[in-house]
Amino acid sequence: MLLRQQQRLVISSSPTIFMASKHLLKPTTPTLPLKLSLSSPVNISAFPLKSNSRILPISLKTSALPYTSQSNVPRPVYSVNPEDTGNFSTRLSILKKKLEVIGFDTEMLKPGQYSHLTCPKCEGGDSMEKSLSLFITLDGDNAQWLCHRAKCGWRGGIRALVDGRSSNGSLNPIIRMKPKREITEKGLGLEPLCSELVAYFGERMISKETLARNCVMQKTYGNQSTIAFTYRRNGVLVSCKYRDVNKNFWQEKDTEKIFYGVDDIKGASDIIIVEGEIDKLSMEEAGFYNCVSVPDGAPPSVSTKALVSEEEDTKYQYLWNCKEYLEKTSRIILATDGDAPGCALAEELARRLGRERCWRVKWPKKNEVEHFKDANEVLMYLGPDVLKEVIENAELYPIQGLFNFSKYFNEIDAYYYHSRGFELGVSTGWRGLDGLYNVVPGELTVVTGVPNSGKSEWIDALLCNINRSVGWKFALCSMENKKGSSMGRGLYHERSKEVREHARKLLEKYVKKPFFNTRYGESIERMNVEEFELGKKWLSETFYLIRSENESLPNIKWVLDLAKAAVLRHGIRGLVIDPYNELDHQRPPSQTETEYVSQILTMIKRFAQHHSCHVWFVAHPRQLHNWDGAPPNMYDISGSAHFINKCDNGIVIHRNRNPEVGPIDQVQVCVRKVRNKVIGTTGDAFLSYNRTTGVYTDIDGSSRK
Repeated sequence: MLLRQQQRLVISSSPTIFMASKHLLKPTTPTLPLKLSLSSPVNISAFPLKSNSRILPISLKTSALPYTSQSNVPRPVYSVNPEDTGNFSTRLSILKKKLEVIGFDTEMLKPGQYSHLTCPKCEGGDSMEKSLSLFITLDGDNAQWLCHRAKCGWRGGIRALVDGRSSNGSLNPIIRMKPKREITEKGLGLEPLCSELVAYFGERMISKETLARNCVMQKTYGNQSTIAFTYRRNGVLVSCKYRDVNKNFWQEKDTEKIFYGVDDIKGASDIIIVEGEIDKLSMEEAGFYNCVSVPDGAPPSVSTKALVSEEEDTKYQYLWNCKEYLEKTSRIILATDGDAPGCALAEELARRLGRERCWRVKWPKKNEVEHFKDANEVLMYLGPDVLKEVIENAELYPIQGLFNFSKYFNEIDAYYYHSRGFELGVSTGWRGLDGLYNVVPGELTVVTGVPNSGKSEWIDALLCNINRSVGWKFALCSMENKKGSSMGRGLYHERSKEVREHARKLLEKYVKKPFFNTRYGESIERMNVEEFELGKKWLSETFYLIRSENESLPNIKWVLDLAKAAVLRHGIRGLVIDPYNELDHQRPPSQTETEYVSQILTMIKRFAQHHSCHVWFVAHPRQLHNWDGAPPNMYDISGSAHFINKCDNGIVIHRNRNPEVGPIDQVQVCVRKVRNKVIGTTGDAFLSYNRTTGVYTDIDGSSRK
């Protein structure tokens, strides 16, 4: 992705500024008593500092560095308009007359400057303050104004050579243009580095040759010397940034913002961007000349706002000013500082340069809890070879939604070494079925079968087996038996009946004895009180019910929200939704049933995967005409073929109803789909159902693939 093509470039002027700089660790006692500590930004004068300054004076001695002064280029004289002066005067005169008609005092107005005036609309309020700001463009053709009083806010604009009128509407702002200064070394008073400053850089492993190549110089304020980093493009001095011994930074005002060392990346396909000039010099010591530094340091955090136009992107104007150097680069290594502002700077750069061509550096560890902060620290403490290795091992800059397998190696390792315990699935508790189907967290199993085949009974038995073997807990959203009154007390009794019937079935499977000793339970001893109380405790610790407290049917979002709460609060590992047709299906008129079913199944699968929870979803087949008693197909499910297309596992529960074909208590478990071959395959398993206890048992040799 290339830098965006925008309109004309505008540089907003600013006074001399300071920027907080980076910490530097001190490997040895410096030659000079230079105390380098992070200082808060303070104002500094271009005039000599007072004698009581805490900065120790540095004598100016002849440097051994080779240095050739630039030629003395006279300071250019700017004209307000390069066109004919008469035409300019005419435009400006017309513009002023139009402004006078509106009510402006034009006597002191000058092109290219902001003027503070009394607002003709509000007249400055009771205090008669000069609250209006008016700006005339350099060509004298356009004026815009804004009153800053909160009770007024009048704004408008007018042109000289077009019939114009004042307006209270919102106009496109005119960005103030200010001529860029042309500077020279002689004009700035720059000098070759003295021996003390050369020694200062030497302690940071920066050689005299590197300093000379990058034209690092000094400037003297009274009896004090500061480092001068010269910003050049095509060898011509464009700007200059200063650093004193207290790590205060400031720049020449009204100069163009560019990368430090921009000539070194001209024509390069791979470049490195660092956060400070000394880091740029450190990269050269490691053999990387294709490196530049940003001029303004790092922001405190990543902006939450959308990217603005080139003209408005003032903080990162150096990117747009160096656009031609960046457009053809295919690999950009972001070697910003490892602290929070450095990471924010890397993100802001990647947003503008294109994440797809960005890499980022991971600085090595300093100790068990800290990492080295930047290139110069690595150079000072670990040497140029390690710094070179760090850059060569830069990682791809992350792009949301695009990943490398290496990001998941920890999970892949856990899968390979079975360290999580359920990689091969949880046993169903039936030998004949384990060869076909096992239960894996994060998957969706759709269960179907004709009415009265025992789908819900079989799922209950499966949950009891899983709880017994691995201790899983479950949430149950079972609406299969909900019928009856729709009024008050009658509705309460019907729901209470459903809960107690479901509890009876689960207790019988757990205790393996009938709940009652009449009718179906006459042949076996009924569970005693002690077993009943233990069973109640087990019910309370194992199952959590998801039920609507009014007569309305639940929708799938409501069910999944409560299931999420059960995961977080109770640690459930399984969810049963029984059945699909009892949910409240709020399908928009424009949505087909197929699209709706696909949407529901996608929501369920995302819940299962995100919470590592297995979901059993019961769905009835459509009405079967001319049914011959054989098990239905997964494609027979009412609603959509997506039930089998989107599920991980598809199971049909079928009970024999013909004594001539086989035992009435025989249940056929038809595994019709298994997405993951690790946990099973398609085939049929046969179980024997004990009607008295609700327990399913293996029939020897019953599995058939």
